[in-house]
Amino acid sequence: MTIGFEIRNRSRVADKALVEAFAKLPVANVSDCMSRMTAGGARLRPMHASGGMAGVALTVRARPGDNLVLHKAIDMAEPGDVIVCDAGGDVTNSLMGELMLAYAKKRGVAGFVLNGAIRDVDAFVETNLPTFAVGVTHRGPYKDGPGEINVPISLDGMVIEPGDIMIGDSDGVLCVPLADAEEILKKTQAKQDAETRQMKAIAEGTNDRSWVDKALKEKGCVFPQV
Repeated sequence: MTIGFEIRNRSRVADKALVEAFAKLPVANVSDCMSRMTAGGARLRPMHASGGMAGVALTVRARPGDNLVLHKAIDMAEPGDVIVCDAGGDVTNSLMGELMLAYAKKRGVAGFVLNGAIRDVDAFVETNLPTFAVGVTHRGPYKDGPGEINVPISLDGMVIEPGDIMIGDSDGVLCVPLADAEEILKKTQAKQDAETRQMKAIAEGTNDRSWVDKALKEKGCVFPQV
């Protein structure tokens, strides 16, 4: 084996029903239920027109500005996969454009998370396949490698294992570790229900705001005299 060139198969994959359940939830609420300790970095922004993303992680580690193994990952992808590529966050050269995007959509890829740049941005908006990247450049990629597929990767401290659940919306992207997914799902659904009740109370003018003054008093805040 040449060091830096390795392609593996996934040993575990998130259940389709579990992915679909997370697809109905806001990323922010899932993040809250993961103790707000996990994020892929604020630079990862949606490059498509609108809509959320949910799917099973197919991971890629690529040399910055090189997309040889990203091409292979699209060849390997199964319908519903989200291809997550760590290319070092470099935006000097793009990782993919409209041709790879069209092929990925034909393959049933559910989305991309690219720690790198794209080009042909209008095609990403028009196609509207969920894609998150850190930049845009007209300069194209190289195809020399090295690179690895289905290995653990990390984006700004967020670890992604092959087969984990990847979700994304206008607030950014998040990896839900497969081992904890059921528990995180239950907590997030409960939080979502609580927020629905709170929104109803706001609309009706019955929401309780006493907690604000209580928290300030506990911090020793001085209030103006009436």
